[in-house]
Amino acid sequence: MSKLKVAVVGCGSIAIHRHVPEYAANPNVELVAFCDLNIEVAQKLADQYGVKLVYDSHEAMLKDVKIDAVSVCTQNVDHAQVSIDAANAGCHVLCEKPMATSIEEAQQMIDAAKNNNVKLMIGHNQRLMPPHVKAKEILQSGKIGKPLTFKTTFGHGGPDSWSIQGKDTWFFQKDKAFVGAMGDLGVHKIDLMRWLFDEEVAEVAAFVETLDKDADVDDNATTLLRMENGAIGTMAASWTYYKGEDNTTSIYGEKGVLEIHDDPDVQVVVKLANGTIERYSVGAIATNEAGGQVASGVIDEFVDAIANDRTPSITGESAMESLRTVLAALESTKSKTFVSVATIK
Repeated sequence: MSKLKVAVVGCGSIAIHRHVPEYAANPNVELVAFCDLNIEVAQKLADQYGVKLVYDSHEAMLKDVKIDAVSVCTQNVDHAQVSIDAANAGCHVLCEKPMATSIEEAQQMIDAAKNNNVKLMIGHNQRLMPPHVKAKEILQSGKIGKPLTFKTTFGHGGPDSWSIQGKDTWFFQKDKAFVGAMGDLGVHKIDLMRWLFDEEVAEVAAFVETLDKDADVDDNATTLLRMENGAIGTMAASWTYYKGEDNTTSIYGEKGVLEIHDDPDVQVVVKLANGTIERYSVGAIATNEAGGQVASGVIDEFVDAIANDRTPSITGESAMESLRTVLAALESTKSKTFVSVATIK
């Protein structure tokens, strides 16, 4: 196949640490253009990777350059418009999470991709992490029986610790981010639980709060979730785990418990009611910490879906349901009630 010509819009940390190096490592990709509102940031990345074209306007880039696919790594509030514009220009789209700020925006992204016969994939990388893939395999085998309850968390010290803007990061600004830890990390774990169980979230109660950061978005979220299959559990997302990252999950079933750890040696442990313990070393979960920037698998999945003209494993339709649960959690915090996810339109 001829090389896929790829442009990246938004040249901050997620592009620097994930998208660009993973595209550069894929032999079927040619990086052709970088775009950022701060053109100096785009130029710096272009110089590093030998990319000749830089822009501070994605509209100008899409008009000027023949591009096959675009990665959207912008501030959250721009995800939808950049994705829609790219799809309308005939480009396949890989968009970071959260995919949009509303269900209306998300549906517009899906419609734009369909109308232009291009792929739309959302970067929910937790589905592709080896421990999570192994966990899904174990759940599907029935080894722990029907899942009954669960607890899952994803937290670190916050984007100010790794963003190129530091404490001035757009992640802390509601007019640019729309949501904080809930949309940065919580949406990952909601998406993961939906995928692991192959079930939608039915109902949410949540505290989505700002406890410590100098930000006008949440830095912590704790949610109570009821899945459509009846399983109940908690999801915590935090930007105030200052000691280090925690990306762990425990699922309690009729026959035992499945534990997913972010341990470098043993990542998946099954403890059965009969006393049997099984340990699996399948590869680490990618992190933002030193030494943790292993390949996410997202870029290779996106490129392969285009090359083989198949549906990406993380579709816009599926990601929209994860967004719907985030919006339900925000509504629960506001109304101080349980919220049926299906009521979020």
